[in-house]
Amino acid sequence: MQRFSSNMAAQRRNFMQSPHQSWTDDLPLCQMCGVGTAPNCVYGSDGKSTQSHPNEDGHLRFRGEDGCFLYGVFNGYDGSRVASFASQCLTAELLLGQLNSSHTDNDVRRILTQAFDVVEKSYFETIDDALAEKAHLSNYLLPHNELSPQSQKVQERLKELEQEVSGGATAVVALILNNKLYIANVGTNRVLLCKSSSDGQNQVLQIGRPHSTDNEDELQRLAALGVDSARARQAGQIAGQSSTRRLGDYRAKFNYNEIDLLSVAKTRPIIAEPEIHGSLSLDGVTGFLLLMSEGLINALESAHGPEQANQEIVAMVAAELAQQTSLEAVSQSVVERVKRLHHDVYVSGRQRATYCSRHEDMTLLIRTLNYPLADAALTPTQGGRIYPVSVPYSNSQSTSKTSVTLSLVMPSQSTLTNGTNTASTLEEGTPTPGQSPTATLQSTNTQTQSSSSSSGDGSLFRQRGSQAAQPDETGRVPPYVDFTQFYRLWGGDHSDSQSTQGGLGPQ
Repeated sequence: MQRFSSNMAAQRRNFMQSPHQSWTDDLPLCQMCGVGTAPNCVYGSDGKSTQSHPNEDGHLRFRGEDGCFLYGVFNGYDGSRVASFASQCLTAELLLGQLNSSHTDNDVRRILTQAFDVVEKSYFETIDDALAEKAHLSNYLLPHNELSPQSQKVQERLKELEQEVSGGATAVVALILNNKLYIANVGTNRVLLCKSSSDGQNQVLQIGRPHSTDNEDELQRLAALGVDSARARQAGQIAGQSSTRRLGDYRAKFNYNEIDLLSVAKTRPIIAEPEIHGSLSLDGVTGFLLLMSEGLINALESAHGPEQANQEIVAMVAAELAQQTSLEAVSQSVVERVKRLHHDVYVSGRQRATYCSRHEDMTLLIRTLNYPLADAALTPTQGGRIYPVSVPYSNSQSTSKTSVTLSLVMPSQSTLTNGTNTASTLEEGTPTPGQSPTATLQSTNTQTQSSSSSSGDGSLFRQRGSQAAQPDETGRVPPYVDFTQFYRLWGGDHSDSQSTQGGLGPQ
């Protein structure tokens, strides 16, 4: 694993510099997942968006040998170099014979940890020469040379070198081996696992916590190194980023003693060591796995608050899975939903609009687990389309579990599941054409407790039994929000207003 020779460094440097070469060109892509992306943007006063920098996110989705699958989402910053390098190098360190079905859980965790270590060291080897030149030229700049032509050339070269070596990335990686799931996380991306049970309950589990200054374990780790954890929590960011673990970022790794908050650390405080979760058995599991970049999470939480973000994204995915016929379309549609939601909150001028003036790059990777896609041949009255999704929020205190009701029609004919025909494997309880089962999502977040608030007690939502409203001859169903009370109140206020203006309203 330890391949740090000068020849290897030169080879990796060449790969980094060539956009047409990749270590992973010959690996097959996994067809059981889809990826959706959206670039960053800043909104103007007119609501129009402008992209402020090229997309810096990255992802991977490969099928290896021996029943091995590898997925990853990388959130780059200050350039896409680290995210791009990590997505290629990490794949090469995991899918070129390093893993096989005979490995134990401890073996897999060790290999994952070693792979991240190799990626980190290999990346810094690719910028060794640039860092050395940068250090040499920095020593050349003396105060009395600041205005000389030679000094100006040196400053220009230093700017070029800084662009070449700066930047970093956070990463979340999912590995499936022997039908067991392993998660390796470095930073502030997020993983959700949605599992559907035989009784119609869907459990949503957030695997792990973000490595940020809100993470008590991370604050304790920093405090053990001498860092003032109270200052770190208050600052919210360390060396310009919210993550306490990251790949690359030479300033936070090698020059941390020049950063005020980190200068007292006994050793390197910002690390690339992954937190490994698993294994989790996927035997008999029906559902889907979500890997999300920090930009996607932040955009959704900025628009609606953090309390229901997991439930909302899962509801969106379930809705699109019932409507779309490809996972690529599902993933992209969900990202577009979040993007549109974020934009609409900004232009609305509502309370949360101030949090939605911009968003970063967004990436969503969806991996289905025996979960059916919609059948393109079905018509609206044959169960091939989604019907309104009801998400009744409660203003009562909630702990780790929150119920979200989804009313939707699932495809019922011979349906492609993970690329195979599952007509013979569908259970007897599968809805027939025209049926609309109601599923309940129970979101389990074992890390934090939160309260979700809304106006009222959710009475605007029509209460449905086990059978949702049926479509009429046009394929429409009654609205899932009952506006009767709203119209009655509005009509009364409107009538009073008209009376005060001369009685012009209807009597």
